[in-house]
This record gives sequence, C-alpha cells and structure tokens, in this order.
Amino acid sequence: IPADLAAPGEPARVVEQAAAAAGHLDALVCNQAMSSPDGSLSEMTEAVLDAHWAVDARASILLAQAFAAQEGFASPAPAGSARRRGSIVFLTSGQGLGPLPGEIAYAAAKAAIAGLTPTISEELIDAGITVNTVNPGPVDTGYVTEADREATAVMFPQGRWGEPDDAARLITWLLTDEARWITGQVINSEGGFARWRR
Repeated sequence: IPADLAAPGEPARVVEQAAAAAGHLDALVCNQAMSSPDGSLSEMTEAVLDAHWAVDARASILLAQAFAAQEGFASPAPAGSARRRGSIVFLTSGQGLGPLPGEIAYAAAKAAIAGLTPTISEELIDAGITVNTVNPGPVDTGYVTEADREATAVMFPQGRWGEPDDAARLITWLLTDEARWITGQVINSEGGFARWRR
C-alpha cells in the first residue's frame, strides 16, 4: 500500500487497508526511514528536524497505535479460546552506541523510538502484543561503495558489512511464538561491529 507516512492520517490508513485485505494483522515491522537531508548541529534547521520526526519516529508510533487498535487485541479472548498474539518490531540505528556524525535529525528521531520501546511494550503487553526494537547495525542495502568498504574494513571483525538477511532473520524470529517472552527490548545485532576501530 503506497503511502507518505509523514502525511496526516496515512499510518492509520495503511494499517486499516492492510488489515482489511488480510482479515487481521498479527505483525508490524516499522522499517521506514528518512536519512536525508540531515547535517551537523550547526547546520540543523527546524524543518529538517520536523521531517525526520514525522517519518522516523511519529509514523512508527502511529502505526503501532493503529495496529494495536485492531479488534481482537484490546478485547479479552472468549473463554476456552486461545488469545490472539501480536508482535511489533521497530528499527533503530545504534545511535546510543556511538556517534552518527552529520546525522543529528536522524539520530534524534531513532533515539526516540529506542527510548519509547519499554513504555509502548508495557502499554500493549496486556493486549497480547510484544514490542521490541532492532538495531541491525551497518547493513549494505545497495548504497555502500568500495571506498566505504575499504575505509571501514577494520571495524567488521567478520570481514563484511551486514546484509539485509542478517536483520531479517532476527526480526522474523521476534515475530514468532518462540519469542513470546521477549518484549520491551532494544536488541543490537551488529555482527561485532567495532566503532572504536579506525
């Protein structure tokens, strides 16, 4: 369902249309991100901060709100029936583990999501919804250049950047019943990425 998640009402519309098409949504993965424009503290503007907040933080909160509002989560399960279980996974970027130079707005918005994870988890646990956040570390989604690889090679003890499948395996597991006891966590999955090595 195409959408501009910064536009008013769009996060709720996306969830409502997806739920209507599928009958019910059991999982929500908030992987949307705005990475530019951005900049250093001296370059920051209100417009850039607001744009990042709208996409990188506000949209995730509103998507989670719409997901949790689905029938079957808020109401108790009928006697003798299994309770519906749901899972939400937010994505963040390791901004709490080290600096993200030149990314003030992005780091601020993603930090908000990591910081809210325990609070949203506590609010939704009685509805049968687990809430966790994954920091996938540096993942090559097609933007990494050979110069980037050479400049950062010493920071990757496994000899490579992360691949989308690395993050997807953890996220997929968090959506299964095997992970039903895990909620309110920010999980760093970085393959040993060492920021201090240069």
